[in-house]
Amino acid sequence: MCGITGIFDTRGERAIDRGALQRMNDSQFHRGPDEGSVHVEPGLGFGHRRLSIIDIATGQQPLFNEDGSVIVVFNGEIYNFQELIPELQAAGHRFHTRSDTEVIVHAWEQWGEACVERFRGMFAFALWDRNRQTLFMARDRLGVKPLYYALLDDGRLLFGSELKALLAHGGLRRDIDPLAVEEYFALGYVAEPRTIFRQAKKLPPAHSLVIRRGEPMGEPRPYWDVRFTLGSPISAEDACAELVHRLQESVRLRMIAEVPLGAFLSGGVDSSAVVATMAGLSDGPVNTCSIAFDDPKFNESAFAQMVADRYRTDHRVETVKSDDFDLIDTLARLYDEPYADSSAIPTYRVCQLARKHVTVALSGDGGDETFGGYRRYRLHLMEERMRSALPAGIRQPLFGLLGRAYPKADWAPRVLRAKTTFEGMARTSVEAYFHSVSILRGPMRARLFSDALEHELSGYSAQEVFDLHAGRAGTDDPLALIQYLDMKTYLVGDINTKVDRASMAHSLEVREPLMDHKLIEWLATLPSSLKVRGQEGKFLLKKAMEPQLPNDVLYRPKMGFSVPLARWFRGPLKQRVRSAVLGERLASTGWFNRGYLQHLVDAHQSGASDYSSPLWTLLMFEAFLRNVVDGATAAPAVAHDAQALA
Repeated sequence: MCGITGIFDTRGERAIDRGALQRMNDSQFHRGPDEGSVHVEPGLGFGHRRLSIIDIATGQQPLFNEDGSVIVVFNGEIYNFQELIPELQAAGHRFHTRSDTEVIVHAWEQWGEACVERFRGMFAFALWDRNRQTLFMARDRLGVKPLYYALLDDGRLLFGSELKALLAHGGLRRDIDPLAVEEYFALGYVAEPRTIFRQAKKLPPAHSLVIRRGEPMGEPRPYWDVRFTLGSPISAEDACAELVHRLQESVRLRMIAEVPLGAFLSGGVDSSAVVATMAGLSDGPVNTCSIAFDDPKFNESAFAQMVADRYRTDHRVETVKSDDFDLIDTLARLYDEPYADSSAIPTYRVCQLARKHVTVALSGDGGDETFGGYRRYRLHLMEERMRSALPAGIRQPLFGLLGRAYPKADWAPRVLRAKTTFEGMARTSVEAYFHSVSILRGPMRARLFSDALEHELSGYSAQEVFDLHAGRAGTDDPLALIQYLDMKTYLVGDINTKVDRASMAHSLEVREPLMDHKLIEWLATLPSSLKVRGQEGKFLLKKAMEPQLPNDVLYRPKMGFSVPLARWFRGPLKQRVRSAVLGERLASTGWFNRGYLQHLVDAHQSGASDYSSPLWTLLMFEAFLRNVVDGATAAPAVAHDAQALA
């Protein structure tokens, strides 16, 4: 795992500012503290920070082909590199290292842009072919590894693993994209390919970008997508056996390392399945780590201990205080963009714990999206059955009226909280799903945003992100469609972003077996009834794991990795949230209605409503403005800050 960065002159061979390149590289020190180097030639500069995992002795970067005409900087892991080396050697390529990085340069020489189709792994890389005067950048299929880029006004292209590398150059404008603000307050993150800054972009997952010197820069091109065919006639019994085999293969590939390796163990189904599989493939005890909470409502550590005891893992647990909120500014500097998933706090802490004992950790991330585990999936399927029972001409006006008239009742028993259901029934399937996952739903954003911001938005809604992906999904199956939407939005923008930054802050590599693209392709052939059956999510995974995991782990209610925001904002963070939300920095943007901000704070702190999620979203936006937009330079490597706070 590493950090990459670079400067490329798209127009010619103007000299590269080596000092700027070095600043960009140094800003990502936390991503690769073992080694760092830069390469500069006319019109091109590459930088790399290395966290040594594979081929520690000879895997340094930037790495070159035999004659030095092809250069690559790479972040991630190509898990099938050992299979590709003999094939490339048979084609005449000579290898000087044992690293997966060298496979990339030779694969480019052999297959050109199609090389990415041969790679199985998590990756983001930039490659310069001097003979072809071509810069080639690519990102893995599920967006596990990030890649930011920006074309400056003078024709220079900047890229980096984190947005802070582009900010460190000094030439990137910090003017905020109002469309990104809309996306953030709807989703809690800025969706690909947009970033919070107008001038910068994210390379979307499963896309590559080709830039030929002297030619206009084109758009990224897709090289892969998942297709939900759902037509496999396989029986549930055979599907369970096949899943176990495929999971073993995926985990085995991700256990290749020359450094200490372990796993996160939350006590949930996904991480427990990964640990059970690792134990079956390991000669010795698996290293596992868990975070416990001192508030029993958020504590899953007893279930993690069940799995640890069953497989006799070398298990470590640390208890996090329920008032662990000192990371707000650290997280703002870490993510570089506004990011509102409060589970970033415990994720940061579990990565901090893991790094004390291992350099690589396997996780269960991706299991909810691929196997159908979210509670919202079951609710959406229930709504879909109701939607299909009534013609749209009757359903939309009837339930639209009920949704507007019915009060929001966060305080009431769940059975009486019908407002969201009524609102969902009045919408199309995609509109309803977007509405259900929004942090601040459309009516709330309309009250929050000022006339000035609404004018800048010119009618844009983050709903368009979902509409765009839905148009490419290739399925009208209710479950497959929302799984596809989550893989394109929430999994990339929220989950993968959270884990990458939290782990890299501690120089820890995290690998996700449940996001293996071959596993996902196979799962997409299975009928949705093998994923959600009745009120049971992850049906297939749970059935397949019954011989290996306790029923108490498999069939207990899902808890999630959450923190007590509602209590914080009425207690220890009461004044902080009031000062941030009603303070000068948010007001100075001119984007928010002061009266509605006052309502959110007062209603929450009085106990009249639970506005903890909108308030956290505002709190993190204000922290982003202070720490990133107002920062004179890019944020320093945050790992050092983290140690001081620990």
